Amino acid sequence: MGVTGAIDVHTHYVPLGWPDLGPGAPWLRVDSEHDAMIMLGSAEFRRIGASCWDVDTRLSDMDADDIAVQLVSPTPVFFSYEADPGQAVKIATVLNDRALETYAASDRLVPFCQVPLQDPDAACRELERCLAAGHGGVEIGNHVGDRDLDDEGVVTFLQHAAAVGAPVFVHPWDMPSAPRLDRWMARWLVGMPAETHLSILAMILGGVFDAVDAGLRICFAHGGGSFANWLGRLDNAWHARRDVVGTSEQPPSHYLGRFYVDSVVFTEPALRLLVETVGVDRVMTGSDYPYPLGERPAGAVVRRAGFLDETARAKILRGNAEQFLGRRIPG
Repeated sequence: MGVTGAIDVHTHYVPLGWPDLGPGAPWLRVDSEHDAMIMLGSAEFRRIGASCWDVDTRLSDMDADDIAVQLVSPTPVFFSYEADPGQAVKIATVLNDRALETYAASDRLVPFCQVPLQDPDAACRELERCLAAGHGGVEIGNHVGDRDLDDEGVVTFLQHAAAVGAPVFVHPWDMPSAPRLDRWMARWLVGMPAETHLSILAMILGGVFDAVDAGLRICFAHGGGSFANWLGRLDNAWHARRDVVGTSEQPPSHYLGRFYVDSVVFTEPALRLLVETVGVDRVMTGSDYPYPLGERPAGAVVRRAGFLDETARAKILRGNAEQFLGRRIPG
């Protein structure tokens, strides 16, 4: 079962080679034609393969998974929000241009840019430059240091993204480290879902959805984290403790329909809960390709989910992503 030519909204890239980005910036140690290591100073961060940069490898995997188009976003370690704004602008410019150079040869790969979110004015300028150059949207991290998505500067950027019609993909990053989280990949298995949940809360309870144009197209990675599981608790808290729970004009459930999530939740019961919570028009196929915690084949749970009829399946595999992008995708 399934729709031919799905759109995968959650994939990542690392370009092969770039100039020195300055002190503290990530760099790439290339160990072989098919193997490299992302480095942070002298520390190894993540081993990656050719699927991160090689177009033919990526297209071959897409064909195997029946994926027509990928939205290709930066790997979050490159956001560099902790850097000096001037250096962050340089990092974003270099990597955004390398993404266009890497993927210009295929209309099946739609690059999303990164921006120096710690400097809202510079972030808006880089977004406009990248959209004009051919990027399809922007990926941002879910926080800038201790500032979440309801921070005034981030809201300024989101308002600008809405004004210029840029889809925004939000990805968790820089999860807290602690003895209880630094084993079993708990920062990724617990921290990432919690980070995404927290940032959806910031958008809702911080009044961002009340303040930002309703035309903002924004998607949260990893099925929105743990948000769908706890929407009832959030509504209950909003009604029971309005004295301390946020500044939103309406309870959290009112804002369903204002954001998208991807489908990379791995099991049919989790996908069913997600669809029933946020709505069938707000879930899009995502895989987290090419990283090992992603779903392969991409979209597998959506394609086999027995509770979806073919109209709903087609929306999740392709139609909703076209709405998110703001344009039809040929093929």
